[in-house]
Amino acid sequence: MIKKKFLKSKPVCQTTFELAKETVTPEKKVFLVGDFNDWDKASTQMKPKKNGTFGVTLDLETGKEYQFRYLLGEDRWLNDEEADKYVASPFGEENSVISL
Repeated sequence: MIKKKFLKSKPVCQTTFELAKETVTPEKKVFLVGDFNDWDKASTQMKPKKNGTFGVTLDLETGKEYQFRYLLGEDRWLNDEEADKYVASPFGEENSVISL
């Protein structure tokens, strides 16, 4: 699930990314990886919540599109079903895209 909260005071959108417990199981570590963090696999770890979902909120600049994917564990990649669109990646798969 993706939630967007546009700020009136500056050109930023507080963007929350969440994955359901059923999607993540049995992984213990989940990361949000995208062009907003230079595709660094370890820089944006999602936090587990009491209800079993994993989530993270980022302040992203508005007026841009961002490609991203989720990394579950060491090597399980996943797109977001609620992405604004999908684009081909250089690795033969698709990346999720969020438009702000």
